[in-house]
Amino acid sequence: MGRMRYDEPAAAAFRTGRHVPVDGLAHWRAAVARHLAPRPGMALLDLGAGTGWWAQLFATWFGVRVVAVEPSAAMRARARLPRLVAGRADALPLAAGSLDAAWLSTVVHHLADLPAAAAELRRVLRPGAPVLLRSVFAGRADQITLLRFFPEAIRLVDDTYPRAAEVRAVFAAAGFTAEAGEAVAQVSAPSLAAILDGLDRDAHTPLRLIDDDAYAAGTTTGPVIDTMDLLVLR
Repeated sequence: MGRMRYDEPAAAAFRTGRHVPVDGLAHWRAAVARHLAPRPGMALLDLGAGTGWWAQLFATWFGVRVVAVEPSAAMRARARLPRLVAGRADALPLAAGSLDAAWLSTVVHHLADLPAAAAELRRVLRPGAPVLLRSVFAGRADQITLLRFFPEAIRLVDDTYPRAAEVRAVFAAAGFTAEAGEAVAQVSAPSLAAILDGLDRDAHTPLRLIDDDAYAAGTTTGPVIDTMDLLVLR
């Protein structure tokens, strides 16, 4: 995973300041349930699991067995789960055909070799297993309230993040079919003040990559109901 190295400060910021309140994720839980169709014994890959927050949610929400893979040692050291597997998207340390689904949350823009990652997902997933991508795609960053106050961050996303059509094309070449795409709402915080009180720039890739002047120019008003895109491939 190549866009940003999750060192100790970034991993600490991610652990403490990145996550949406669980009670703000009702729409995500419903959307995932529709496409995942969870069942007892299902094995789900959480690729780029960070500190294991989504893996923990999936286990609680759906009772599935989660295999959480994360390349950053700093992230793994702060894991909320007993064990995260060290591994990269382009060389997964998993057996062929061993998994029933894959979840990638805000990961696809970090993948230095997306075709290799798609091929690895095709290898480790059973036939017909879904890949669920939660992401901000190029051209869609203004869905995120926080980013609207940092125009340079939106330009960075538009210039360097993949577009949804590009991701679909790469996965099609690896043997996947795009099944669905939808914008899913989330309540990211009870108020903008709540975000700003706990905001750590290191926890947000676009804000970490812009320069200090662009960060300082951000303003501090507005609602905090965001949408992110869910892309489902099989």
